[in-house]
Amino acid sequence: MLYWLTALSDGGDVFNLFRYITFRAGGAFLTALVFGFLFGRPLIAVLRRRQGKGQPIRGDGPEGHFAKAGTPTMGGLLIVGALVTATLLWARLDNPFVWLVLFVTLSFAAIGFADDYAKVSKQTSSGVPGKLRMLLGIVIAVIASAWAAQVHPPELAGQLALPVFKNTLIDLGYFYIPFGVVVIVGAANAVNLTDGLDGLAIMPVMIAGSTLGVIAYAVGRVDFTEYLDVHYVPGSGEMLIFAAALFGGGLGFLWYNAPPAAVFMGDTGSLALGGALGAIAVVTKHELVLAVVGGLFVVEALSVIIQVLYFKRTGKRVFLMAPIHHHYEKQGWSEPQIVIRFWIISLILAMIGLATLKVR
Repeated sequence: MLYWLTALSDGGDVFNLFRYITFRAGGAFLTALVFGFLFGRPLIAVLRRRQGKGQPIRGDGPEGHFAKAGTPTMGGLLIVGALVTATLLWARLDNPFVWLVLFVTLSFAAIGFADDYAKVSKQTSSGVPGKLRMLLGIVIAVIASAWAAQVHPPELAGQLALPVFKNTLIDLGYFYIPFGVVVIVGAANAVNLTDGLDGLAIMPVMIAGSTLGVIAYAVGRVDFTEYLDVHYVPGSGEMLIFAAALFGGGLGFLWYNAPPAAVFMGDTGSLALGGALGAIAVVTKHELVLAVVGGLFVVEALSVIIQVLYFKRTGKRVFLMAPIHHHYEKQGWSEPQIVIRFWIISLILAMIGLATLKVR
C-alpha cells in the first residue's frame, strides 16, 4: 500500500525510498514485530478467558507435557495478523504473487482455526477430521498451483527447475499442479507435525522463510539471475517483503512462545506458515530447495510416516514416539536441548539451501 507513495516522488526525496524492496522489507519486519509486541499480551488474555482449560494435552504424550495443561492455543492468530498487516502495508498490491501467497496463508489459517476451535470447545485432541482437512488443503493448493502456472513467464510455466544444474528445466505439463499440491500441502502438514515443543516450530519457520525470501529477491532481479545462472521470475522479489513480515511476526510470537510458553501457535499458525513456505517455493521455482531448507520439517514428517507404516506391517515401532522430537524426549533429552539443537540444524540446512544459488 505504501508503495503508492512513490507517485509523490520527484526521484530525490524520501518518497523514492518506497521504490526499493529492501527498504519496504525492513518496514514490513518492524511493522510485524511491533504488531506482535502490541497485541500479543491482549490476545493471550482473550484466548485464556475464552478457552478456559486451553489446548488439550495428548494422554499418550511425554509425561512432561501434562505440566503445560491450561496453556491457550490459537496463538497463530498473532503471527498471521502481523504477517498479513505488514504485507498489505508494505508490499506492492498490484503483484499477483503477493495475493497468491496471502491466499494460501489465510486459507490454511482458516482450516487450522477450525481445527483448534473444535479441539478447545470439545476438550479433545481430535479436531476437524483429517480427511476433511486434507481435502480442503488440496483444493487450496490446486488453486494456488494453477494460479502460479498462469502468472509465471511462459518459459517457466509448468516447469520444474533443478537446483545446482544450470538452466535445467523439466516440463511437468499438467502434472505441475499435482506437484505443487504436494509441495504446499506437504509443507503445511510437515510444519504442523513439527509444532510439538515450545519454540520448536517457529524458529525453523523463520529461518526457512528468510532463506526463501533471499532466494526470491535474487530470482526477481535480472542482474542477480544472470550472475547466479538461475531462472528469472519477474515480480518474485516482493516475496522478500512477505518473508520479512513473517520473520518479524515470528519474533513477536516467540517472545510469548519461549519456554515456558504462554501460548501455543496451534494449527492456526502451523498450517498457515507451512502453507506459506510451500507457496513461496512454488512462486520462486525453488520447490526442491525447500526440501533442503526445510529439511527439519521433512525429517519430522518422515518419522511419522515411517512409524505408522512400520507399525502397521510389524506391530512394532521404529521410534519410541513420533514425531521424532518426542523420540528424543523419551530418550531423556530436555526440551531446551531438543529445541536449540533443532534450531542449529535448521540454520545449517538454510546455509546449504542458499549455497545452491551459486553452486552450478
